[in-house]
Amino acid sequence: MKESNRVEFKLTLTDSLEKEVVAFLNSREGGFIYIGVDDNGVVKGVGSSDEIQLQIKDRLKNNIQPTCLGLFDIIGEEQDGKDIIKIIVASGPEKPYYLKKLGMSEKGCFLRVGTAVEAMNTRMIESFF
Repeated sequence: MKESNRVEFKLTLTDSLEKEVVAFLNSREGGFIYIGVDDNGVVKGVGSSDEIQLQIKDRLKNNIQPTCLGLFDIIGEEQDGKDIIKIIVASGPEKPYYLKKLGMSEKGCFLRVGTAVEAMNTRMIESFF
């Protein structure tokens, strides 16, 4: 596996998770985020998979607007004998999605471009809205 415009690897659950999810929600096709996999695609695993899955659900539910409930799924998987978490994110119908604490602004709206997350400028936000 390699990172792409639809696939993101995270070694651990980080503060940038919501930003990544917002970018996938605002994209045309959505995407997949794997927790417990390093940037080279090497499976390292996660500690308490069930606990991390609950944290992810709560963070996505509470920190993204408009609501993205029903637009993501969180699945515990085993690869190479290690537990990882796969987050499937659909393209959202109520674009633009944004980080609740930063609002519908250049600091709160993101889009996936290749393997990176880019902030949307005001014109892009207005065209989505």
